Amino acid sequence: MTDVTDSAPRAGGPAALYVYLTAAALARTADEGARVALVMLAAQRADSPALGGALVAALMVPHVAAAPVAGALADTVRRRRLFHGGGVALYGVALAALAALVGRTSDLLLLALAATAGCVAPLLTGGLTSLLGDLLPKDRLTRAFSADAVSYNLAGICGPAAAAALGTATSAGLALAVLGAGATAGGLLLFSLRLRPRSGTRALGAPARPADLLSGAAVLVRDRPLRSVTWASSVGQLGVGALPVVSVLLARRYDAAWATGGLMTSFAVGALAGSLGYACRPVGEERPERVVLWGLLATAFPLAAVPWSGHVLVATVLFAAAGSCTGPLFSALLASRERYAPAAVRTQVFTLGAGFKSTFAAAGAAAAGALSGLGTAPLVLGIVACQLAAAAVGRVLLTGRRTQGTRRAPAPARDTPHGPACTPPDTAPSDTSSNSSEKGHS
Repeated sequence: MTDVTDSAPRAGGPAALYVYLTAAALARTADEGARVALVMLAAQRADSPALGGALVAALMVPHVAAAPVAGALADTVRRRRLFHGGGVALYGVALAALAALVGRTSDLLLLALAATAGCVAPLLTGGLTSLLGDLLPKDRLTRAFSADAVSYNLAGICGPAAAAALGTATSAGLALAVLGAGATAGGLLLFSLRLRPRSGTRALGAPARPADLLSGAAVLVRDRPLRSVTWASSVGQLGVGALPVVSVLLARRYDAAWATGGLMTSFAVGALAGSLGYACRPVGEERPERVVLWGLLATAFPLAAVPWSGHVLVATVLFAAAGSCTGPLFSALLASRERYAPAAVRTQVFTLGAGFKSTFAAAGAAAAGALSGLGTAPLVLGIVACQLAAAAVGRVLLTGRRTQGTRRAPAPARDTPHGPACTPPDTAPSDTSSNSSEKGHS
């Protein structure tokens, strides 16, 4: 695969990070909220919840299926801000078009439009995160990944809530149009990022070669830390994906209708707090892959107490405690991908990793739904088992025979000046650009 490293040093500063985070939050909030708004819109305007479910499926399936292609194109395109900004803006325009057309045109056209939006959706998640390594200096990356994890958490909380509130107060069509406008605005903001054109890339629009589509997957198989965190976090998502089903069962058990969404909101708020705390004190940043494994273990313990909580408020606190462990886990997962992925396939690594997690989460939700008749305790213990199994899988893959090309993370620099009071000096990840040719073709 063509080497796509950037010869210019990273020159991004605080302003660049703020622009990036604003754009990412707008795009991801639209992505999360669209799933609720589409179902509401189909029910309100077409009186067809089935159409709403089909539209959500058409939007979500390409998140996984299109991840290799989107990542390969992003890794080879020369002008990244135009590619990423245009992709995010296209997603927003597609949502706005759906807001106008649902119930007013053929279902087949609507499904095609939703699938088109889903094909660029990987650029909203792992695709955007992959830009941070080229946008910011190395000594700012740990805080940047924690802040990026916060944008995911905020989107998970605000997106569905905004869609439901606006869709109920006005109309679901307006809610979806507002979300689409937000994503479009985020795409336009990305055009202002200082991402220098890369040399040695193929022209925009050139077809990705089959070898290019497999390069990122090959790295996830060969590179020991990446292999560990990818499969460990994916297995853990089997359990996390089942949590919404468990929330419904707990709400019925405690006769508390608010807990259906309240428990998951508590989990998301805990994840947000955990991400913010890790941004202030990134413990273990020199080996982020180990933080991922410890985070999986820590998530299991509060959830293990849920079946014996005795009260819905106690269960809510336990959900928040479990969520707080996933905050550092996710921040460290992003840092691991940046640190160990070769520059030539970095975006593929991010998009494929996000795709695997989404796939496993969907499988967990489906399995929990099918097994919901077993009751709350067996399902929760199954979720706990997934977290423990994930940590064990990650540990085995991390301690296996060292693979050619795998790099150790450097120890933190001791002479780096301290930043703000809550933030210790960030560890400089290894220069993947200088080793991309060796690892990308090993």
